[in-house]
Amino acid sequence: MTDLFDQGAARPDQPAPSRPLADRLRPQTLAQVIGQGHLLKGDGPLASMLAAKSLSSIIFWGPPGVGKTTIARLLAAETDLAFVQISAIFTGVPELRKVFEAARLRRQNGRGTLLFVDEIHRFNKAQQDGFLPHMEDGTIVLVGATTENPSFELNAALLSRANVMVLNRLTLADLELMAQRAEKEVGRALPTTGPGRESLLEMADGDGRALLNLLEQVFSWTVKKPIGPDDLSARLSRRAPKYDKSGEEHYNLISALHKSVRGSDPDAALYWLARMLAGGEDPRFLARRLTRMAIEDIGLADPAAQALCLHAWEVYERLGSPEGELALAQAVVYLALAPKSNAAYKAFGAAMKAARATGSEPPPKHILNAPTRLMKDIGYGSGYAYDHDAEDGFSGQNYFPDGMKRGVFYTPPERGHERELKKRLDYFVKLRAKRSG
Repeated sequence: MTDLFDQGAARPDQPAPSRPLADRLRPQTLAQVIGQGHLLKGDGPLASMLAAKSLSSIIFWGPPGVGKTTIARLLAAETDLAFVQISAIFTGVPELRKVFEAARLRRQNGRGTLLFVDEIHRFNKAQQDGFLPHMEDGTIVLVGATTENPSFELNAALLSRANVMVLNRLTLADLELMAQRAEKEVGRALPTTGPGRESLLEMADGDGRALLNLLEQVFSWTVKKPIGPDDLSARLSRRAPKYDKSGEEHYNLISALHKSVRGSDPDAALYWLARMLAGGEDPRFLARRLTRMAIEDIGLADPAAQALCLHAWEVYERLGSPEGELALAQAVVYLALAPKSNAAYKAFGAAMKAARATGSEPPPKHILNAPTRLMKDIGYGSGYAYDHDAEDGFSGQNYFPDGMKRGVFYTPPERGHERELKKRLDYFVKLRAKRSG
């Protein structure tokens, strides 16, 4: 006779293992879901679908631990659909065929299927295309979950047949509510001080699943007095910051850094620099981007900014991490506080546009060199005025192609060093008008 105890069954004289806290606190209704009210309440898109009794395919996009799987499971229960869950990491084409066939048979028997696909962005183009006919004929209602930007990772054909819904990172208030539910479930308060409790919530970094795992550890401790932030940090591992050096988070954070510098906020700029470095960003990429900021957003309003960025880049190359990162931080502060101007950036763009439009026009003959007799005979260099011989060192001649209207590309603002450049530009405009007259 087979021994059931050897097959993993609990012995009668042993208590059943306690269910994990995350499982015990899993919401049983959509009303219990924390942090996603913009989807589930009032006129939210999911609330509207349920009210109309018309659930269409959905892509849930959001960070880990915010309820994507839970909401999908509850949607199936609310709409009386069979819930089938797969992961794109572990599912190949043969397994998908079996899932679709089972859903087809289920539909023939009068019941639909909600197919929840975790990490759906991991499927390649051909695999994603395989969902389309089954979505279109009603065999499945697809609910995909992804932490990556669907615009980059999912096929346009799949996106056109599904509603993309963004799930929010949980706020500290959301996490506090979750902690209160955990205390009620366990039957006692967390053994922490007030600051310790705040530190514990911050450690979760917006991830509800991570918080419940942390809470379970803390509840298991036997302590003589409430635990503060320092003891928590010593006992618990802080969750690694969410950062993908090649994905959307990379572009989000560098955009935040760039716009903070452009907005002359050194504190915010330092924060985003620190976030990127803490996430493992290559400091050389940051040095290159800082140099770009100096050129694009400061330009000639402070010509020293570009040189300072190049110097900080060189310092990092010589010192390495972590000492060289301070040079990048100093460059960030300098750029944020420098006067801003994109006048040269815009002028170059306008000049490029004009060059593309008039790309075949030759320069006027009076500014062409004439190294041969023939070239002199046909007028090359004829009438050129040597500016150093002119009054005020300025001849006022035309340097644009003959027949082309004079372009005005560079219009510096009265900020920083460009205030002086504007004065000189205005001075030459007046002299040019005087010479022309």
